[in-house]
Amino acid sequence: MFRHIIIATMAVALCIGASMTAHGDDFQAAAALRMITPDPLLPISGGVGTPAPVTEKKGDLFVRVLVMEKGDTRVALVSIDNLGWPKYWGDKTRALVPRIPGENILIGATHGHSAPDAYAFPDLQGEHHADLDYLQWVCEQMAEAINEGLDNLRPAGLKIAVDEAKGKIAYNYYAPILYDPRNSVLQAVDAADDTVIATLVNYAIHPEVLGPGRGILSPDLCGPLYDRIEEEVGGVAMFIPGALGGMITADNRTEDGRHARTWEECVRIGQLLADESLRIIADAPVQTAPTLFCAARDLTLPIDSPLIRLVMRNSPMADQTDNFEEVTTQMNVLNVGSAQMLTMPGEVLPNLGYYLKRNMPGDHIFLLGLTNDAFGYIMTKYDFDSFKRYEYISRTSLGEMTGEIFVEEALQLVADSPQPDPMPQ
Repeated sequence: MFRHIIIATMAVALCIGASMTAHGDDFQAAAALRMITPDPLLPISGGVGTPAPVTEKKGDLFVRVLVMEKGDTRVALVSIDNLGWPKYWGDKTRALVPRIPGENILIGATHGHSAPDAYAFPDLQGEHHADLDYLQWVCEQMAEAINEGLDNLRPAGLKIAVDEAKGKIAYNYYAPILYDPRNSVLQAVDAADDTVIATLVNYAIHPEVLGPGRGILSPDLCGPLYDRIEEEVGGVAMFIPGALGGMITADNRTEDGRHARTWEECVRIGQLLADESLRIIADAPVQTAPTLFCAARDLTLPIDSPLIRLVMRNSPMADQTDNFEEVTTQMNVLNVGSAQMLTMPGEVLPNLGYYLKRNMPGDHIFLLGLTNDAFGYIMTKYDFDSFKRYEYISRTSLGEMTGEIFVEEALQLVADSPQPDPMPQ
């Protein structure tokens, strides 16, 4: 009798072990979100300087997460409704998520201009006006969302597609048609029933229809984009911008040459980008066994800008360093199925974005702007301080060699990484 019990127990254990092994080799995914709208409302930041007071809100701010796993590899892709999210805050979240290697947690900001200051920009007296308690709470909310995703991983497939987004969505404020209209879309779907888990939109646009001058706290056009996608297909919608530097912004131009800085215009552009994203991804085949690869590398950039040095010296985050001659951040290459994603720690100008895409392998390239850090504009040495139009973006760039160093290091990391999966036929 005991022998039969032992044999039966061993058989059950072997079945469970085999099931766990097979399941562990599956590609798995899950999504989660947390609302991070401050209560009471906080002043909002659109760049260097004192945050602007607010009197109302339109929509809510969120942290949105897609967690992916295959074999021993786990990755969390995070988007946050904010101007930028420094590594200082990202590392606080990473410390609260022990089940994923810190370098595999990629945190991208939407670059909205109507959210609380995360940089603690100093004023003329060297004082900052950021709410550090709020920012710490956001870090904790982000960690909660990632951990929730880890708890809910399930077998999944991927749909991935890239195409031009049509319609009046974006333009280059400096030179209207010099921008990248390509929209990269990734959608994770449940392997059992094809229900949507998450939809990631990666498109080059400043979400700054409202801007900080209206006194409205808002996710800007990203809010209507999220709502439209989630209403149409379900799951969690996410947005991370592409190479939006100098200045790829929302096309809210009116017939009389002004700019419509209204919530209604946020809704129009956000819904149009959502509809185009769903059109682009609709007929993409499901990739049932996608690979998952993530590599990280330190990127060190010199700080030549007096303005950036001033900001860093007077920030409460400055206690992490006494070196204001250079800064080191994290750069990632993420291969997931036929998509290859490259993180960019700032606002890369569109010519560099085109060059990177042209020199990366694969059919589905995603450039994740303002991810892991956000150090202002990233431009070529030829453009730096070369035109009157570029005075502002040169002043708010780390320096003349930022673009050269970043592109060289980025393409070397790409070359050292395996190629993504071929596009399904």
